[in-house]
Parts: sequence; C-alpha cells; structure tokens
Amino acid sequence: MARFIAWRQANGLTDPDLPIYGIFPSDTRVTAPAEFRMEICVATNRAIAPNDDGVEAATIPGGRVAALRLLGSAGEDLEPAALFLYRDWLPGSGEELRDFPLYCERKKFFPLVPAHEAITDVFLPLR
Repeated sequence: MARFIAWRQANGLTDPDLPIYGIFPSDTRVTAPAEFRMEICVATNRAIAPNDDGVEAATIPGGRVAALRLLGSAGEDLEPAALFLYRDWLPGSGEELRDFPLYCERKKFFPLVPAHEAITDVFLPLR
C-alpha cells in the first residue's frame, strides 16, 4: 500500500476525485496468507511507464454488476459485504457470476475523511 501511495504521489495521481479501486482475486478464508493477493488501482488515462514499484496498466471490464454501498466504514473489513453478496444475495437472485473478481471503489475514504463519513461501493460482476 505504501509503495502504491508513493507511486501515485510521484506520478501526480493524488487528486481526491480520481477513483481508487480494490480488486480481490483471492478469498482470505481459503487462501494461504503468503498467497493472498489484492490489487489496488487508481483510474487514469495516462500511460503507465515501466517502474520498480510493480504498478502496471490494467482495465476493470465494464458490464453488469450487483452493487452494495457501505456507509461510515473505514473499509478495512469488506468481508461481511462480500459474504452478503455471494452467500445471501446471489443464490436467490437468478444471476450468474462473470469471470472477474469482486471489487470496490473507495468513494470517500479514511484518512481523507473521518471514518464515519467514508463511502465504499462493492461490486460483484454479473453476466
């Protein structure tokens, strides 16, 4: 996280209006800690130059999603929202998952706003 923040600062991508995303290709409940992955992203139209920080260009594909807005959370624990979408909502929805992992957008996040003012949108990609 610190390397990503430093990279954003060095590349002038610190505007608070730039969308920040987290992508979760791993499930903490079944993935060994050493193998767990989470991707942190900032939206930009700029080309991403090769760098030593491991930052590379990627695209979150468009399409249908189930969306859940979390209000007043510092966003450290998205597991209850993910479990609700996967375990409670999806089975009765008649929907099918798309081949892309759950992701979130940090609309307003701590420490830029107090934790009780934070807003995080969680997205479950659907076919």
